[in-house]
Amino acid sequence: MIELHRLDHVCLRVADLEEASARWQIQFALVERSREHGRALLACNDEPYSLELVEGGSPGHDHVAFELAVDCSVDDARAHFGSLGVPWEEREGCLFVDDPDGRPVQVMPYRAPETDTARWPQHARPSSTVHLGGARRLGHVNCLTGDIRAGFRFYTEVLGMRLSDWLDEAGVWFHINSDHHVMALVDLGYAHFHHLAFETVDIGKMRDMLDHLARHGRWLGWGPTRHGIAGNIASYVRVVEEECFVELYCDMEQLQEDHVPRVFPDDRYSSNTWGPLPPRSYFRFDPVAVEYERESLETRGHNLPPREVGA
Repeated sequence: MIELHRLDHVCLRVADLEEASARWQIQFALVERSREHGRALLACNDEPYSLELVEGGSPGHDHVAFELAVDCSVDDARAHFGSLGVPWEEREGCLFVDDPDGRPVQVMPYRAPETDTARWPQHARPSSTVHLGGARRLGHVNCLTGDIRAGFRFYTEVLGMRLSDWLDEAGVWFHINSDHHVMALVDLGYAHFHHLAFETVDIGKMRDMLDHLARHGRWLGWGPTRHGIAGNIASYVRVVEEECFVELYCDMEQLQEDHVPRVFPDDRYSSNTWGPLPPRSYFRFDPVAVEYERESLETRGHNLPPREVGA
């Protein structure tokens, strides 16, 4: 069997590492931990890193990485994949497998805290290097999928995640600890990495970060919202350069060990108890959709043209 401990990091490919690292630092209050061989590691607080930027290739999603639980070794994970007939590749002591949409997933060995104080709550850890920042941590990821049932089987059977909830047949959420979800899939009939999510301490910190991002020319694709599923307050910031969104969120539902998965109706209230569903541009990353979103054309009465196949 396999057991995951936590989401470790998201890796994005970038066109220009110098530009991208500086942009993510100043706009999202991240700190660059290291840079070498066309690769930069960025962190929210005093974690090793939560965002990996790699120069080269088409800008956008490269992989998502999860850390194994303390009692689950890389050998255990390798044997688990082998028993299921799942192909894997081993690099630098980690295993890489592809989900049904072709997105790579990195499985990393458990890393014990280096000191006893590293196990303390984040705000109680003494430090002489941590600066006043923004988000607390990387909390979860969300992807669009072309086959939600295949994705459900992969993330539960192959990676050992537990089912949190369904949004009818349109979406599915998974957890590995008490957070309502660490991973989610939404069925749009095509595959694309949708967002990485940073947890903020509260809606006040989210407000400060959104004010800051607006000054840097960023805008919301949707939000702030209050999700019926998971309960979190969320705002979705468009990142054109790497073809994704960054969600800033707080107040996520915490699940008990005896949680029974629920099936929510696919309606407005399940997605946003405060108001409207997202515009259709929120689910797209092609230039037409980005322009309609940037200029608020949908809300001004202009219908978003259909998405071109392959866009």
